[in-house]
Amino acid sequence: MSLKESLGKVTIVDFWASWCGPCRKENPNVVAIYAELHAKGLNIIGVSLDEDPIKWKEAIAKDKLTWTQVSNLKGWEDPIAKQYKVESIPATFILDKSGNVVAQDLRGDELKAKIIELLGK
Repeated sequence: MSLKESLGKVTIVDFWASWCGPCRKENPNVVAIYAELHAKGLNIIGVSLDEDPIKWKEAIAKDKLTWTQVSNLKGWEDPIAKQYKVESIPATFILDKSGNVVAQDLRGDELKAKIIELLGK
C-alpha cells in the first residue's frame, strides 16, 4: 500500500489503536464522514499502533471501519508513525489531492468542514 495511490483524492491518514479510548470514541464520526463523502473523493487510510492482530481486527469490525487499514503490529515502533512523528493518538493528517499535509488532528465538525472545503477545490 502506497500513499501515491491516493493522489487525486483528499485523504485522511488516521493513526489509532484498538486500545485507545479517544480513538474509538471518534471512530463513529469518521465512519459517518466517510459514508457521506467517499463517493465525492474522500479516501481514508487507517494506521493502527496495535500489537495484537486479533484485537486490531475485532476493533475494525466492531467500529465498522470499511476503508483501508494497515498495521505493522509494532505499537509505537511503527515505521509509518515514526515517519509522521506521531507521539500521541488519535492523530490525523489531512492530505490534499496533491498529497500535501494541509491540516492535522481535526475532529468532529472541524474535520468534516475541512474535508468538504478540500473536496470543493
